[in-house]
Amino acid sequence: MRIYAHRGASGEFAEGSEAAYLAAIEQGCDGFECDVRLTKDKQIICYHDKDAKRLSKLDLKIADTNYDQLKKAINPFKLEQLLDLAIKSKKDLVIESKHPVPTGGEIERAVHKLLKNKSKEIDQSGIQIFLISFSLLATLRNKKSSYKSGYLVSKKFLARFNPTDLVAANIEIIRSNHSFVLNQMRKGKQVMVWTVNNEDDLKLCQDLGVKAVITDYPARARKILGYP
Repeated sequence: MRIYAHRGASGEFAEGSEAAYLAAIEQGCDGFECDVRLTKDKQIICYHDKDAKRLSKLDLKIADTNYDQLKKAINPFKLEQLLDLAIKSKKDLVIESKHPVPTGGEIERAVHKLLKNKSKEIDQSGIQIFLISFSLLATLRNKKSSYKSGYLVSKKFLARFNPTDLVAANIEIIRSNHSFVLNQMRKGKQVMVWTVNNEDDLKLCQDLGVKAVITDYPARARKILGYP
């Protein structure tokens, strides 16, 4: 089972920051997870929220603010920077596009274009790229790319609408229904689980044959799972 760092090593560092991803490498993660949004001038940044209020107490909406202004205010990590780091460090990359957004499917198209431009380096590095979203329309757009797409689900019943061979499920689904993973695997699906931080949940996912867990604490997860 692979261990992916949720917005970097976000349990100990500012989520989505360069420091969090560099720490995740030090902590032995197998890959990075990130959320992506488009700025007003169409730059792809790694940022979960639609605005900067929660993380920086600033009244800045990501979609309404140019990258240079955001860089001065909150210094967001660009997806291209994270992709370069993933390639260099040979870490898988899970990219979640956020919705709803005023630009609709532009975020997926921008991500696909970036990946296409970096396809040679990605192939040479041997890393896996996963494109996921809670949005079914975004998932269908991602499915048209040359990279593995997956559907994010927070409720068990939503998995029946998954048009891909990867389901990214909330840990609460797995806790309440251990057979979920087996049932998905019988359908030919791979299962990724988020956000998995405590010992019982990590070991449960390992026992059930989950493909990967997304965690805030990569080093702790490795220790709990008995990885060297």
